[in-house]
Amino acid sequence: MKTRYLLAACSLLSITSAGLAETTDDASKFTSERVFDLEYADDPQISPDGKTIVYARKSMDKRSDRVIGDLWAITTQNGEHRPLVSGKGSSSSVRWSPDGDRLVYLTTTGGKPDLRVRYMDSGESFSLAQLGVNPSAPTWSPDGKTIAFSMFVPDEPASFTKPPKGPEDSEWAKSVRVFDDLVFRFDGAGYLPKGKSHVFILSAEGGTPRQVTKGENDFSSPEWLGNGALLVTGNDVEDAYLDPIESEIYRVNLSDLSMTALTERDGPDFAPKVSPKGSQIAYLGYDDKLKSYQHTELYVMNTDGANIRSLTANFDRSIDAVHWRADGKALIAQAEVDGLLTLLSIDLSGNVKTLVRDVGGTAIGRPYASGSFSVAQKAGGSSPVIAYTKASTNRPAEVAFSRGGRSGRVLTNLNDDALGHLQLATVEEITTKSTHDGRDIQAWVALPPGFKADGSYPMILEIHGGPYAMYGPFFAAEIQRFAAEGYVTVYVNPRGSTGYGEAFAQLIDLDYPGKDHDDLMSVVDALVAKNYVSKDRLFVTGGSGGGILTAWAVGKTDRFAAAASIKPVINWTTMALAADISRFVSRHWFRAQPWEQPEEYWRRSPLSIVSNAKTPTMLMVGEADWRTPAWEAEQFYTALKVQNVDTVLVKIPDAPHLIAGRPSNLIAKVDNIMGWFAKYDPVKAEK
Repeated sequence: MKTRYLLAACSLLSITSAGLAETTDDASKFTSERVFDLEYADDPQISPDGKTIVYARKSMDKRSDRVIGDLWAITTQNGEHRPLVSGKGSSSSVRWSPDGDRLVYLTTTGGKPDLRVRYMDSGESFSLAQLGVNPSAPTWSPDGKTIAFSMFVPDEPASFTKPPKGPEDSEWAKSVRVFDDLVFRFDGAGYLPKGKSHVFILSAEGGTPRQVTKGENDFSSPEWLGNGALLVTGNDVEDAYLDPIESEIYRVNLSDLSMTALTERDGPDFAPKVSPKGSQIAYLGYDDKLKSYQHTELYVMNTDGANIRSLTANFDRSIDAVHWRADGKALIAQAEVDGLLTLLSIDLSGNVKTLVRDVGGTAIGRPYASGSFSVAQKAGGSSPVIAYTKASTNRPAEVAFSRGGRSGRVLTNLNDDALGHLQLATVEEITTKSTHDGRDIQAWVALPPGFKADGSYPMILEIHGGPYAMYGPFFAAEIQRFAAEGYVTVYVNPRGSTGYGEAFAQLIDLDYPGKDHDDLMSVVDALVAKNYVSKDRLFVTGGSGGGILTAWAVGKTDRFAAAASIKPVINWTTMALAADISRFVSRHWFRAQPWEQPEEYWRRSPLSIVSNAKTPTMLMVGEADWRTPAWEAEQFYTALKVQNVDTVLVKIPDAPHLIAGRPSNLIAKVDNIMGWFAKYDPVKAEK
């Protein structure tokens, strides 16, 4: 990290400490260091007989400054709770064998990736194979004898010459790197090695993996169609990279590795799930209409690809994940519905029934809809037996157990020791009419402890990213931190948000940012009118898509005392030509290249209205962010500087787009934002 960035960070942190000193010694507050105390449940997997749930217990490791996962087991009958795999590296992706006698899971051993099987009767485990790279998505064959997974297969890097070797102990410059792929770096992965993802099978007793897909395109997400065939997802066409969302489901015969496409429409088809009796395949997808957002539907087809039909054509919500019910007569699906992450029962005639409405809690930083579930495959019949991550406004995800669609019984209590004695924010739901067209806009307000509606409080408008995403009544460390320091914090689902129907999400198609700004300002107006906040103490922040809308707001209004735009897109032309999702941006969000419609790219860029900006604005970005690269924030920073608008640029060393992925970075992000706001708060400035 360059010295000037280190000095800038130290300076900002000193501002933060000064601005917050009056509250950080209060033992009942949710202070910065308490982020390291948080735990949450993730990926709960229920045994085929429904008697045991194994899940990843996620915690914040202070030594490594990372989120790590241990595997724990819960007996559903009596709630007995005990560790299975802990202290041996972060473990994940646990899956039960068909008979429930073994588990397969991913972990690390000696710092290297490890795919392991554990016997439930003895507790013994062993490594299936020596793997050089991380495998993913392990899945059992129906007879429990074989495991399929996907794994990266390296290829020879592009090159025009073979460089000479220097003398021993020489210090020559590093060799040049030649790129010939459209996507040559990706957020969170950096510069990509040459190669593709392929599917492998391996004996459940260990041995040598056998590669079963080949070629120049990626294949992943294996699902067993039977002991002699696999289903895989990919796009086996020339120049597949030019259509980044296109995929088909293929049948791979293991006897000769022949591959047959079972789907063929223009659009993504993925996540195949074979019915309990092996006669049907459920999967997700949609017909690609080149929109910036479309709902994902649930389909069912015969095992030969015939008789394809949508089960959710008349259900106006997007399906995120599905599992077959044990009797094979319906599927359990997860969907975002009106601000809540919901589990649904969808029968083979397309009838939809709501089962559970409190899934979520695994997005620790901000209140995104994020959670998962599993279904017992040999228990329950028409009354599904389900394990899921349960959400609430005052706790991260817990493990819950539901039978027959009844309200979930919570089986864990991971955070009472860390949060039970604290004064947390009270979260209140509000709905406001948009000043643009009168549409209902849903939002949640986190009220500080001891809140009174006297019109004196500072307010933070926190805007979600995506932009196609959904906030909801979920615990979020960043929101709790803001509220703990006295900010009324509001988070909103403006038009474009998911969970309110496809038409609502598509209101920003070819118009983002746009009228979603009006929705956000309508919510701010409502809080001022309710006498919740002072009109002179308004602040705005948001990350990614929320960073874009924050920068847009700075060019549209001067009502905010200060702003913090986190990892924004500032110039759509540079985004469409240099980000890791550049092809998706041009193909789906603009449906034209920058040189074909330069005026449209400029019209929707916050840089186009920066001349209006007067609001003191912080720009923050991760130095390893390739989703909204650092040069986006830098452009806005420079534009504000040359106009003599108060601004500061904060860079987080080594951080990707998930800027708060490490606990210390989450703390640095939030505390620096509040330090910046404290500097421009008219009340705090007087003290």
